[in-house]
Amino acid sequence: MTANRKKLLLPAAMSQAGWDVAQARDDVDTVRFEDLTPEAEFRAMLADVDAVALWGRPFRPDDIAAAGRLKAVVRIGVGYDAVDVPSLTARGIPLLIAGTANSVTVAEHAIYFMMHLAKRGFDQHAFVRDGRWRDKMQAPIVDLYGKTLLIIGFGKIGTRVAARCAAMEMSILVHDPYVPEDAIRARGGIPAPDLEAALAKADFVTIHCPKSPATVGLINAARLACMKPTAFLVNTARGGIIDEPALYAALTAGKLAGAGLDVFASEPIEPENRLPHLPNVITAPHMAGVTLESLDRMAVTAVRNALSVLDGRPNTENVVNKEVLG
Repeated sequence: MTANRKKLLLPAAMSQAGWDVAQARDDVDTVRFEDLTPEAEFRAMLADVDAVALWGRPFRPDDIAAAGRLKAVVRIGVGYDAVDVPSLTARGIPLLIAGTANSVTVAEHAIYFMMHLAKRGFDQHAFVRDGRWRDKMQAPIVDLYGKTLLIIGFGKIGTRVAARCAAMEMSILVHDPYVPEDAIRARGGIPAPDLEAALAKADFVTIHCPKSPATVGLINAARLACMKPTAFLVNTARGGIIDEPALYAALTAGKLAGAGLDVFASEPIEPENRLPHLPNVITAPHMAGVTLESLDRMAVTAVRNALSVLDGRPNTENVVNKEVLG
């Protein structure tokens, strides 16, 4: 490979749209890897690449150490809790995420969970399927119209949830200590700095904050106790932000009406996790950000992110550790 050529290590599961972007460049070589590639083999592949794109695979200090020529790491998605960012930063390597590529998709999924819970989708379908038409009034359904929504985390996804729920004439509270109150008001939200007070007012709560030491266990037993027994809780962010045993206790004790969960503390879930077996819970296997369209958008964005760094023009908006840019 000549000195001016670039080598990308890309996951085989990445959408073809991303591969097309990389392969359209006559100065780029691509190498495929499987998410389940053994660690030793994966690290050997890292030895001479300029950039790597990650789908579900973690990226640890030993991986970074094995990649002597590495100049960029990109995520085909927006979460990066499985990537050792401090180790990358110590090497001066930027980590880039997919920006807004799947934010609309996650926002739609959060609203789908809210709608399904409010309209008792499980029960309504069963009444028709099982010939229990006369039972339909036993599962009262509710409107989203006029209800109070609390959005926890007001970034790329939370702001889109707000825009869509405003169109349904909901009142929108926003809890995000990192967003100025004027910015929240500018997008039609009502700042709610006191989380416990906001939880007590909300009919629906949807979580869109990153997972960090500050947010692990954010929704614990005490905060669940603040919520109305008629309220619904939705998490399409990251597992571990909700205390799952405390949530199970609240749901089974009638202290919470229902929950929609796309993410869990342990994935795949452990057999003893009974949350998906509750009649007032709807779940998904960490798929809120995944549609045919978003897979293409994320793949294209990931490859363009990698090439932006290698071309000397990093897409700064998508860089997580901006301090490496100088």
